[in-house]
Amino acid sequence: MQTYDYVIVGAGSAGAVLASRLSEDPAVEVLLIEAGVESHPYTRMPLSFGLLIDRPEANWLYESEPEPNTAHRKIPVPRGKILGGSSAINGMVWVRGQPQDYETWEKMGARGWAWRDLAPLFQKIEHFVDGDGANGRGTEGPLKVTVVSDENPLYDALFEAGKDAGYPVNPDYNSLDQEGIVKTQASIYQGRRMSVAHCYLEPARRRPNLHIATQAHVTELVLDGKRCTGVRYRRGNEQVTVRALETVLCAGGVASPQLLELSGIGNPQILQQHGIEVKHALPAVGENFRDHLNARIVWRLKDPRVSYNHMARGLGAVTQMMKYITTGTGFMSLPSAPMLAFLKTDPAMATPDVQMHLVPYSIKDPKTRKLQDFPSMTIACYQLRPESLGSIHIRSADPMVQPCIQFNFLSDPVDQKAMIDGFRMMRRIVATAAMDRYRDVEVSPGEHLQSDLEILDWIRAHAHTAYHPIGTCRMGAGSDAVVDPKLRVHGLAGLRVADASIFPTMPSGNTNAPAIMVGEKAAEILKASHALQKRIQGELEVA
Repeated sequence: MQTYDYVIVGAGSAGAVLASRLSEDPAVEVLLIEAGVESHPYTRMPLSFGLLIDRPEANWLYESEPEPNTAHRKIPVPRGKILGGSSAINGMVWVRGQPQDYETWEKMGARGWAWRDLAPLFQKIEHFVDGDGANGRGTEGPLKVTVVSDENPLYDALFEAGKDAGYPVNPDYNSLDQEGIVKTQASIYQGRRMSVAHCYLEPARRRPNLHIATQAHVTELVLDGKRCTGVRYRRGNEQVTVRALETVLCAGGVASPQLLELSGIGNPQILQQHGIEVKHALPAVGENFRDHLNARIVWRLKDPRVSYNHMARGLGAVTQMMKYITTGTGFMSLPSAPMLAFLKTDPAMATPDVQMHLVPYSIKDPKTRKLQDFPSMTIACYQLRPESLGSIHIRSADPMVQPCIQFNFLSDPVDQKAMIDGFRMMRRIVATAAMDRYRDVEVSPGEHLQSDLEILDWIRAHAHTAYHPIGTCRMGAGSDAVVDPKLRVHGLAGLRVADASIFPTMPSGNTNAPAIMVGEKAAEILKASHALQKRIQGELEVA
């Protein structure tokens, strides 16, 4: 049986980073296990995230349970099934979050995870190409971040509209102050997606001590009493067991709690329901689930020249493809939203509580992402820090069966009010004089919806997730936590979790940058632990 110093389960945003950093030490052997494929031809072109949304070869294609809070719909939950994980299929919007987010984490028991501790890690990750190193921005990291360079008169009008509505313009929302209407910073460079597979794994793969197994589905964590000694995985028809001095679960907000439960770690009642032996009772596994609920408004535009619904259709699509191939610019080079807004629904708030995505086109259906037939624009909004809590638990003892995902969106009145207020703010921006030249009519949902109840009912029936599942293996010190601040699973040795599932609360914004930060933080923690063990061993040998 092969033995490694570290076995990392999941080559996503945190796992790929962790494998890269740990393998910097030539004295350790690292195995990175990924259920998905090595690569996909669509992943490097930014706008192809819309094509990967329903591709089973690179996407887990999870779905939520039908719930009354969201009109009994099954909501798609795409997650990356590929080296790089969701960093290889996401919308590439780069948001660190607010410093206050991480102060909250520390207050909730995550010692060592305050902004002062994490700011250097964000700086270490990024090479902010359009910055000068001011405001704590990184200039030498492996992952290049750029400001969207696409030019469009509609963007200028939206900036003016925001100012007319009383909202500031912010030159760098990833500095200490997030508030304002902004051009998006994206993990894109020279028209190419900057996934962790490209930025971290590709350079690291030359190391002989880094071993990567793809299309290898981990089915169980191996426990010996209260110690995790390795994992079992399935690769084709082959069943493989490997030993590890330290196993790190980096399978993400959906799959990490699923794998813990499949291994007998979790709420005894849930495990027994599926005939799984309880090896370690930990009721918090799969709880504390949060995600962003994204509500979109679509407006028809008077001028087709500012909408990609016109510019990227028919011969326009050919033009845009040629522009991308020759210059790396244009429609195909865009992230999911070229403009953002971080705003307060109440001016008395200390920090923004809603995020908007401003997009110069619209789609027929979030599932298919096909362009509408008329010139249009979309603004989408979600509450930055939702209070509604859901859960993710196993549906079966079969590791190939998808888990049961319950969002429980809009169950908290705070979330309901924030979404309604954000909806009205989107309308207020577009109703300003600066938009008169471009605004035609509101197509969806339509101006006839005006009351709070009408707006809320429409959101329940039409809003979708923003694809940011977090919190299901929450970090903290109490019984409502799964891991401690060193990422160790409570009550077990040799097992840690390092991915977005450990977030105590939702960071204020898109979650890819914080997930990558967790990979860097985990590497820092594990390297320090390894150094301490070596020092103790050396002292014992001398004694």
